[in-house]
Amino acid sequence: MIQLDEIQRRLLKEVADLHEVPEGAYNIRSNSQSAGRKSTANIEIIPREEGNGLTIRIKPGTKHESVHIPVVMTESGLKETVYNDFYIGDGADVVIVAGCGIDNCGNQDSQHDGIHRFYVGKNARVRYVEKHYGSGDGKGKRILNPVTEVYQEAGSSVEMEMVQIKGVDDTTRTTVAELDAGAKLVVRERLMTHGDQKAISAYDVRLNGEGASADVVSRSVARDRSYQKFDAKLLGNAPCNGHTECDSIIMDEGRILAVPGLEANHVDAALVHEAAIGKIAGDQLIKLMTLGLTAQEAEEQIVNGFLK
Repeated sequence: MIQLDEIQRRLLKEVADLHEVPEGAYNIRSNSQSAGRKSTANIEIIPREEGNGLTIRIKPGTKHESVHIPVVMTESGLKETVYNDFYIGDGADVVIVAGCGIDNCGNQDSQHDGIHRFYVGKNARVRYVEKHYGSGDGKGKRILNPVTEVYQEAGSSVEMEMVQIKGVDDTTRTTVAELDAGAKLVVRERLMTHGDQKAISAYDVRLNGEGASADVVSRSVARDRSYQKFDAKLLGNAPCNGHTECDSIIMDEGRILAVPGLEANHVDAALVHEAAIGKIAGDQLIKLMTLGLTAQEAEEQIVNGFLK
């Protein structure tokens, strides 16, 4: 395993909660190189011949195991596109932790585009965590453009936690999912932008089988002059249930656009979209300030609680 410096270790902690080498299967990517890799008896990690990604195979029936595949970048001007394919066997129950941290102290943009494809077998369960984080005092941008494709067979369940709270200048997150009969998808997105940052989240979820369900919820805060767009499209092609929700706080000169997209192609497709965008309520600030907090401290408490 390549020795990581202090900044790289800090990034790993931010995006994957790793203080040391994780138990189970893992692949740590640092500045476009593998910094360490380990497979297990049930989880095989195979590098692509081109060196631009991985194939991860999880055996049917695998229970209570995890895969960590974080990426860290500390070289200014580095740009890469990585392709990771996951094959989750029937009846497996696993946790997959991804995420990317970029520390850019230079004048050139640094960019990581990760394309993850999940092929989830029948009755399998997956919890997927993807965190993005940016730091560094350089003028170069920290750019992340993740693409997630999920193909769920009958009875499978996928829970996705998408988090981006600090430091990413420009991101376009694209998520595409196709669900067979009885499959379930749950997405929880937490996002905060500040400065002149831009963040676009686009979801295209196709409920193809009877009894399929999807619940996509985004909570976000736009500060300063930042811009966000939440574009959620649900297609009900069978008797199914789908729900999307955008719940956002707007501050300063921030801008937020919520775009609902519901398409029912079956008489028993039940699809719902909710959106709420507004500023912090004055009575919330006053209540906290009566407890001794300054206006800024009260504001931070409300924002932190909202994004938990």
